Amino acid sequence: MYSENFRKSLAAVEAARAKNVEMEPARMTAKQKEDLLAEFHPDYRQDQFEILQIGPNKGSKVPKELAATLQAHSRITAESVDLNAPDYDVDVLVIGGGGAGASAAIEAHEAGANVMIVTKLRIGDANTMMAEGGIQAADKPNDSPAIHFVDAFGGGHYAAKRELLAKLVCDAPEAIAWLSDLGVEFDKYEDGTMVTTHGGGTSRKRMHAAKDYSGAEIMRTLRDEVYNRQIPVVDFTSAIELILDENGKAAGAVLLNMETEELLVAKAKTVIIATGGAGRMHYQGFPTSNHYGATADGLVLGYRVGAKLLYAETLQYHPTGAAYPEQIFGALVTEKVRSLGAKLINANGEVFMHPLETRDVSAASIIRECTARDNGVDTGNGKGVWLDTPMIEIIGGEGTIMKRIPAMWRMFDKYGIDIRKEPILVFPTLHYQNGGLDITEDCMTTEVENLFVAGEAVGGIHGRNRLMGNSLLDIIVFGRSAGKNAAAKAKDTTVGALTLDHIAKFEKEIADAGIETKTVSPKLLPNYTKRADF
Repeated sequence: MYSENFRKSLAAVEAARAKNVEMEPARMTAKQKEDLLAEFHPDYRQDQFEILQIGPNKGSKVPKELAATLQAHSRITAESVDLNAPDYDVDVLVIGGGGAGASAAIEAHEAGANVMIVTKLRIGDANTMMAEGGIQAADKPNDSPAIHFVDAFGGGHYAAKRELLAKLVCDAPEAIAWLSDLGVEFDKYEDGTMVTTHGGGTSRKRMHAAKDYSGAEIMRTLRDEVYNRQIPVVDFTSAIELILDENGKAAGAVLLNMETEELLVAKAKTVIIATGGAGRMHYQGFPTSNHYGATADGLVLGYRVGAKLLYAETLQYHPTGAAYPEQIFGALVTEKVRSLGAKLINANGEVFMHPLETRDVSAASIIRECTARDNGVDTGNGKGVWLDTPMIEIIGGEGTIMKRIPAMWRMFDKYGIDIRKEPILVFPTLHYQNGGLDITEDCMTTEVENLFVAGEAVGGIHGRNRLMGNSLLDIIVFGRSAGKNAAAKAKDTTVGALTLDHIAKFEKEIADAGIETKTVSPKLLPNYTKRADF
């Protein structure tokens, strides 16, 4: 099954394993990191970005694929929708059915609001469900939110909005307690203390996990709570345009039934965007670990009504996406594999970096090894490097993999690879949307009143790079906050006459800028057909 070079490389890894287990590569200096990122990280490839010509971020650069969808035509005209007879009329409309949307809906409901979730797939069909490694919180005696802040602020290149990051780390212990009270089954020692581990860029063990099903376990619990509270969920229905009232406040959304293509109107006193990320945009042709619906919809919806974006030019390429076999190309190999002791090894059997550098540095290191240094392993579908998983059993003892990362074992076992006995091949995969809509501490957008945002659609929480475990944390902290604040705002809101005037205004901007495009947005779902006319 393997080529001769492939087998030679595998033999080199196995021969060097005993020595490599004992190796402790030095961490890079700040200057080394800066130089590495500038040369090899995809965010620094200037030819892959475009300057926006219209909208609130005019003059800023974003990935070419995002520019095309931000500067596209609406899927509807104002005349095609009757706003006078809404199909739904609620206090709080939550757009998105992942962890952030569910958390927001639960807290809005707890506050007494009439709340509804609308989601283009099913509740739980989200990146939350696919998150594996864990959720950070400084709730141990040797840790503190201040130390958590320092780790995350540095890991994000000192670019995070301080007030948002402070909220993230200070509310983290309560978020873990809230999830535990709802029923999330975190890993615990026999005395009931929660198991915590390191992640890339952390100075303390603060990663709480449910084996390597952390996101699925959290989403299971949140979904059950939504159902138990009988919060209405309208699934297989996409928000394709926000509705404003005559005073310029967010006041609902135009919905598209994904099966019948029927247009529906949802009127609301406040709106929460919790639509997740953008991996299925496949920026720069990268594979992705994201779920099928991750197409930057929330950024488009907010941008068209005047909400600003922050750090939209920054993406996270998770360093360890599966590079082999082809059937799982791009699938996430959780950072927890490295937290448990597996190291990254090149084709020659050499450890080439510290296993717990931050994600952007790790991804750039792997790209450098596979390109400039020509030390990658040819997989038949590109190049990759080894992640030496048998080290985990050497360090932690026999049974560690099945106890701590059983999902990883199952994913590779389907293809005849036993990660307890042989290493796996990895390469960076498009994983997380660092940038998003700009919000204040109460989760409302800086430019559009009554429009709240939570989860991956937010920009500024993590700066220009995110540490492992802080995304599951932010969907809980900011999801809960958005729900509470949107419910409170709804109590004091009287909705004016509904309008879609912003569509014509945006169309005029497109025309005045001389942009020629046939693209409509939001994209909604990726198209993997080979024929454009299929």
